[in-house]
Amino acid sequence: MTMRRRCLALLAVVLAVVTALSAPASAAPATCAAPVPSTTHPGYLVFDPACDVSGAAFTPLTDAAGTPVSRIWTGIRDGASYRIEVPNRWNGRLVVYAHGYRGTGTVVYVDNPSLRAHYIKSGFAWAASSYATNGYDVGQGVRDSHSMIDTFRQVTGKYTRSVIMTGASMGGQVTAVAIERFPKAFTAAMPYCGVLGDTKLYDYFLDANVTAAALARVKVDFPLTPPADYQATWRAQVNQIAPALGVKAGSAPVLTAAGREWSNAVERRSGGERPGFDSAFAYWNAAPALAPLNDLPFLFGVYPGLTGGTGGIAPGNVTDNRFTYYKLSDGPLPSIAELRLNAEVLRVQRTATADPGLAGIPRVNGTPSIPVLSLHDVGDLFVPFSMEQEYAQRAARNGRANLFVSRAIRGVGHCDFTEAELAQGFDDLIRWVRTGHRPAGDAILDRRAVASDSFGCRFTNGPHPTFVAPTCSPYNPRY
Repeated sequence: MTMRRRCLALLAVVLAVVTALSAPASAAPATCAAPVPSTTHPGYLVFDPACDVSGAAFTPLTDAAGTPVSRIWTGIRDGASYRIEVPNRWNGRLVVYAHGYRGTGTVVYVDNPSLRAHYIKSGFAWAASSYATNGYDVGQGVRDSHSMIDTFRQVTGKYTRSVIMTGASMGGQVTAVAIERFPKAFTAAMPYCGVLGDTKLYDYFLDANVTAAALARVKVDFPLTPPADYQATWRAQVNQIAPALGVKAGSAPVLTAAGREWSNAVERRSGGERPGFDSAFAYWNAAPALAPLNDLPFLFGVYPGLTGGTGGIAPGNVTDNRFTYYKLSDGPLPSIAELRLNAEVLRVQRTATADPGLAGIPRVNGTPSIPVLSLHDVGDLFVPFSMEQEYAQRAARNGRANLFVSRAIRGVGHCDFTEAELAQGFDDLIRWVRTGHRPAGDAILDRRAVASDSFGCRFTNGPHPTFVAPTCSPYNPRY
């Protein structure tokens, strides 16, 4: 019978990354204005844009003497809050920042980009929106981020010479979709740790779960309509799968033979053989999922059959593995275990696809018309490195490979970048726009290059202590 695997992982897991940012509005001190009802989305509240959810006020940056070096504006437009900051010595250019997934709460809020200080120091203004909705609503993120260009002009009275689009995680998909939807609005883009493969992310979560079940020899059944007790049912199944693989939430895995095969399968579905994967696999399997399934290892923390996995944004199942061949090694001939895995793994059929517009989960076509420079952690198993490869392949098929540069960072976390890594990427992107000279990147589609012990060394700049791999050459000036 037709099955459906509606991965909620993007909804459940990003919360682990943004827990601090998801604090209720009531946690803020009295100096923050009370959230106001949304004028466009009933049931939503808009948090005070002049105040962080932690209670800190949003104020201009200052120099060592305490003198402001920028001007700021905040407000609410069409149900979304916004922040704008312009340096006193402005170069006429604007950066629009798109934030990542915020969960499914009903309070929307805006915050600052990681490179805020770098933008201001370099003469760039920046603008950011809360979006009018939460959930995995990329289309709303695109609309509200694009509207910041007009908002900037209205509230500051200034016209921009050029606009750079950037965003992290889900904001990376917002970035990739925005530059295709509004190609004349932007001059360059810098997504990072981004969902550049749209629904391929959900296929990856499907792959991780069905291969685990098959290798553990545990029969799973993801019904078309999840039963009311799906959490208990899925927990019971995972409690059979996980011990057979040697994984347990909250502790480093001690892999069984089946667990080692699962690790091999996940490695190849998440980007291919590469340095540091063992440390990444241990890191993510030791991490617990979030409530209500936080007693399960990370990759099992989402019930695979749950429909409406993006908060109802994309009805139907967007995953499909009917024609996926799961590899356990890169050898020329498949092993008996590999053949058995592909014969026995649960196959799931797609009933919905990425949307060509801004509804559902908007499709990333891979048709950039402007320079795009992206960064991704090679050990990220939440939004895996394969997202970069998917975008690179799409861009190449569309004859746009020369407009995409990808840089691998030797980290295992999600969006695990140092400020130096991000700043260098941004500066090189701007130099690319100014001079026309394409900057260096990593050969992410070259299987041998990715598998090399030195992969990711060139652009890693700073400590990533949870990443364990052969050290980079001392001749590398950045690592």
